[in-house]
Amino acid sequence: MWAWIVVGLGAWLLFAVVLALVVGRGIHLADRRSPGSAAALTNAGPAPAVSVVPVRTGRRRVPLPPVGVGLAASAVALETAGYVARLSGATGPAARLLSMDAPYSLPRMFIAALFAAAAFAAVAGAARNPGRRTWWLAVAAVAAAVSTVKAGSTVHADAMTALAGAAGFAGAVAVSAFVAACGLAALTFVSRTERRDRRRVLGCLAGYAGASVGLGAVAGVLDGHWAVAATFLEETGEALAGVAFLVAVLIGVAPRLVLPAGWVLRREDDAASLEAPQRLPGAEGAARG
Repeated sequence: MWAWIVVGLGAWLLFAVVLALVVGRGIHLADRRSPGSAAALTNAGPAPAVSVVPVRTGRRRVPLPPVGVGLAASAVALETAGYVARLSGATGPAARLLSMDAPYSLPRMFIAALFAAAAFAAVAGAARNPGRRTWWLAVAAVAAAVSTVKAGSTVHADAMTALAGAAGFAGAVAVSAFVAACGLAALTFVSRTERRDRRRVLGCLAGYAGASVGLGAVAGVLDGHWAVAATFLEETGEALAGVAFLVAVLIGVAPRLVLPAGWVLRREDDAASLEAPQRLPGAEGAARG
């Protein structure tokens, strides 16, 4: 059993490193190409000296805030507990509570809570900024749907079973991937005039869909301990994608809640975002930035 635990954790570490490199590179490129960034101003030609100084100060990669680190660590801990319980063959209420994929288990409820929080934040952002209302309401709708399905619904499993019976397992995976792609395409179309936070949010949702559909398909064709390891990778990938998605939404809706106090906002319309109360630690430094 312990050999499989080591193999599963090692495989997840390799997957996490590759995913982190891809996501980090994508976020870096999105920041460089965003309107108002230093790179965009450089490509557009020389800018007045008075506007270059603050923009260049903010030309840094968006860091993962401490709350994001804590949530990511909690996600890995919960999924690892469920993985160990599954490999050990444990049964009973405690094992079901820690199950990686059982309805209303702690790991699934954790992921559902991440997307529910993102949905509430997106709705607040839509209320605060009417100019971006369509974008944030669309994000909130997607987040709420994912949260509802992930918490305790078996609609996804039931749909996959029905599709597998009608079109085979490969056909069911293909249809599931097509539905996920259509959802991302619809959100992309809705946000066609939205340049802020677009790539970051859509990238996190694409990562979640890839873990859910792609790794779920891998788990479906494996047996025994290999299937358990694949399920561990799938559920952990979904959880980390949920953490990234929540942080991405908060960066767009309330950047001062998650960015460092001295971080210089790169866009003028960040003033329309939600702000933390001024009495919070570091709020004074954030206001000066």
